[in-house]
Amino acid sequence: MSILTRDQLELAIAGDRAEGRSIALANGVFDLLHVGHVRYLQAALQHGDRLVVAVNSDASVRRLKGEGRPILDEGARAELVAALRGVHYVVIFDDDTVGPLLTALRPDVHCKGTDYTVETVPERAIVESYGGRTAICGDPKDHSTRDLLKRLSG
Repeated sequence: MSILTRDQLELAIAGDRAEGRSIALANGVFDLLHVGHVRYLQAALQHGDRLVVAVNSDASVRRLKGEGRPILDEGARAELVAALRGVHYVVIFDDDTVGPLLTALRPDVHCKGTDYTVETVPERAIVESYGGRTAICGDPKDHSTRDLLKRLSG
């Protein structure tokens, strides 16, 4: 299992960089894991030798999505993501955006889903400030946890 604290992740990435590996970082809530998540992470893996996935903490999900979310707690969501082939490291973060984590880790590539364009990624300026790049990954946003929840409750 590759669920790490931020400090552990910083050390792991430093070791990877010392061995010449590039780092891609993807982030999200990953509540009720679905095929869109899998396709996003598979595509993100193509942008680096190591894939870091930052999972929003329960508190940040409640702030972003409202009461009643997340469905699965942060530990379960992190464990599910960590079990996916190609995911090297998972870290749980508590901020409303992944910006502070990007500043600390400085991944070579920040990967976002197709509900963004490079120009609309909120953290794009942070990534550009240290010389990284932003990549849009995955299939069209035809899958969402929100839609799954509506189908289940309907």
